[in-house]
Amino acid sequence: MDQANGIRPLSEREFRLFQELIYREAGIHLADVKMALVSGRLSRRIRALGLTDFTSYYEHVVANKDGERVFMFDAISTNETRFFREPKQFEHLQENVLPEWRALGDSGAIPKRIRAWSAACSSGEEPYTLAMVLAAHFPREAGWSVEILASDLSTRVLDTAREGVWPLERGDDIPLDWKRAYMLRGTGSQDGKMRAHPKLKELIQFRRINLNDREYSVQGPFDLIFCRNVLIYFDRESKNGVINRLAQLLTPGGLLFLGHAESLNGAAHGLLHAGPTIYRSAKRSLSCESEPSSAPLQSAAQR
Repeated sequence: MDQANGIRPLSEREFRLFQELIYREAGIHLADVKMALVSGRLSRRIRALGLTDFTSYYEHVVANKDGERVFMFDAISTNETRFFREPKQFEHLQENVLPEWRALGDSGAIPKRIRAWSAACSSGEEPYTLAMVLAAHFPREAGWSVEILASDLSTRVLDTAREGVWPLERGDDIPLDWKRAYMLRGTGSQDGKMRAHPKLKELIQFRRINLNDREYSVQGPFDLIFCRNVLIYFDRESKNGVINRLAQLLTPGGLLFLGHAESLNGAAHGLLHAGPTIYRSAKRSLSCESEPSSAPLQSAAQR
């Protein structure tokens, strides 16, 4: 018994059980060196439930008592993000892609509608970055519609993202004019914090989605899909499955953004290299496509 926390230490056998469960359910491969991480993060859940060992907790999770499986994934998930993370991708998007799409829409060649999905959105900095970029390039006053789906495996970080509140220093990477336009500075009890402007929040819908699921509860297609810095936790088989599913949800000419360490052989997935770890759907170009599906993202009540 670990006298420090009253929990028997995680055995190698118990680690294997969690390792297999997490891979089977989420496609995430936890290397053997992650044993201490798993022990530390799951210990908090074990104490919260009044249990004393990992075997009892494993049985609790497998039975999914009180929805514990979700809480286990919340505890095990690593969430790291920031506004305008991997800036070269956003530079490419704003300099080489969005102006063309804006011109096509304004000329009537394509519908004036942009749909984006921030998969593995963590605490929200990525979808709110997307919201700022898309709102600036496709203004509602000019007849444009912008829809953003933000999803994650962890309900804990989704709650943070949905709230849209961060310490002021988290906004250091936001261009000053956009920070003034899209972020509200807190006062009183909220001093030292900033909140996303309601005109940004109304563009985003949040939903829990497991990327390892065989089908996603989303309605495509999407012009932009961001799935960055998450596939590094998947083995090759799981990664290929995720990429194939995401590729099928892109509009013709739509773009998939991966993390800087997640390059792939895009042609095998019907994708072509288009920029710094950016891949374009190899279907017909955006300017030649038929009008995207007009079905909106499901509301929270429909989830």
